[in-house]
Amino acid sequence: MKRHPTRVDNLRRELAQEAARIMAEHGVRDYLVAKRKAAERLGVMDGGAMLPKNSEIEAALAEYQRLFGGETHASALQAQRSAALCAMRYLSDFSPRLVGAVLSGTTTVHSEVQLHLFADRAESVTLKMLDDGLAHEVTEKRVRFNADNVCAFPGVRFEMEEQPIEATVFPTDGIRQAPVSPVDGRPMKRASALEVEMLLRRPQTSESALRP
Repeated sequence: MKRHPTRVDNLRRELAQEAARIMAEHGVRDYLVAKRKAAERLGVMDGGAMLPKNSEIEAALAEYQRLFGGETHASALQAQRSAALCAMRYLSDFSPRLVGAVLSGTTTVHSEVQLHLFADRAESVTLKMLDDGLAHEVTEKRVRFNADNVCAFPGVRFEMEEQPIEATVFPTDGIRQAPVSPVDGRPMKRASALEVEMLLRRPQTSESALRP
């Protein structure tokens, strides 16, 4: 027998939709922050089990972009992926991989292109940029590998084709184990330059939930 949605189910869906709207329109990138803002907006005080999973919010974000993003979203995504590919070609010595919302297709206009790089010495990346005169900012990013293992890695932020790029630099053997995704807790999907090139060859579409 098909189970009918309960009041809690409906409220979780409303919270997911509101969190997705907040992420799309206001540039909030942290799922927990978006959940809390959505709960406050809808007057949900008990939270806990009421709050949607990150994967529910991502699905709602994809639906929001499908309904309201249209060709504007498709064009923006294409531009972000083009910039990603340009950056990956520039940083080809460091086995770049595209990750995150630009890969999954749930990006917003506020999103940065997220790359993973791999090098024996993280300084090699910044030295290349210094030699080439490419403006950049040295950063640090904390990533999670499991419930008990959170590590900080050096990174660099720069622009390519007028798109913001954030690259995290892992040791060379880090290519074997991806951090877990904040969306579903599984190892992050990573795409090579060739795979990104294949994504760019696909016809543009208003559907945002593209997958490699």
